[in-house]
Order: sequence, then structure tokens, then C-alpha cells
Amino acid sequence: MKPLPHTYSCFVCGESNPFGLKLRFETDGRMVQTRFVPGVEHIGFKGVVHGGIMATVLDEIMVWACAVPTRKFAYCAELTVRYLQPVAPGAEIVVTGELVANRKNRIYEAKAAACTVANVTLAEATGKYLPIKATNLAELARDFVGDPAWLLTRPD
Repeated sequence: MKPLPHTYSCFVCGESNPFGLKLRFETDGRMVQTRFVPGVEHIGFKGVVHGGIMATVLDEIMVWACAVPTRKFAYCAELTVRYLQPVAPGAEIVVTGELVANRKNRIYEAKAAACTVANVTLAEATGKYLPIKATNLAELARDFVGDPAWLLTRPD
């Protein structure tokens, strides 16, 4: 698995966001993965991680799942999450995502899952993503830690 870049400001992966999750992502070129240990600050009901936090992490993994094969970042247009089991703070979660359809580089469809380390599925998601316009890439690239050249280089 190859580590993916991260940003300074993102709530999920930003290294400088004091309120962020600071997750790191990796890929095998098709699947994207991260590990997440939610804390007590992420709970909704006592002892259960807030569904919005889980939706956020699932959305972010799907953004990266779209970006890896297309070299284009995208905004979420539609997100569907199915919660299967409550998530307890302190439990390590493995989150995976993959691109399932590229509709002529106009819309991407992705899927994701959050599972325990024993591979029990806690939540699943699907999403539709709209590519960010090329005119906005330079601004996006400035927020990356390290060299964002991979983002600016389109695959053949």
C-alpha cells in the first residue's frame, strides 16, 4: 500500500486542523484504506460514535477513492450511509473505499465500508461525486503537505 498525500486544513486529513481527525490514507492503486480510532469526543449518544462522524470518514475515503484512479478531486453530490452496528469510541475501525463507476469524467460513483479489525461491517456508504474544475486545482494544491504534482498530472 502506498501512502497518499494529506492537507494542512482538512477536517479529516489536515495536519494543522486542531479539531480534525488527522487520518492518513493509503492505496494499492484501486482501493483506498485508513484506520480510525474514534475518541469519546466523537460520541453522539453515550458510548456510541456520532453517525455524522462516521459519514464524514466514509465520504472522505470515497473522495480519495475517486481521486486515485482519475487524478481528479471531487465534491460530494450525493451520500447514502447505512448504519449496521453502533460504533464504540476507542475501537479501531478499518475504512475502505473504491471507485465503482466513472461517468465520462462528469460524475464518479464510489462505495465505502467501515469495519472492525475482525471484519464486521459497521457502516456502508455509496456516493456520487462531481470533479473539481481545473481552474480550482491550483488553490487546492496549495493546501497539500509536500508535492501535489501527482494531483496535477492526469493519467493517460
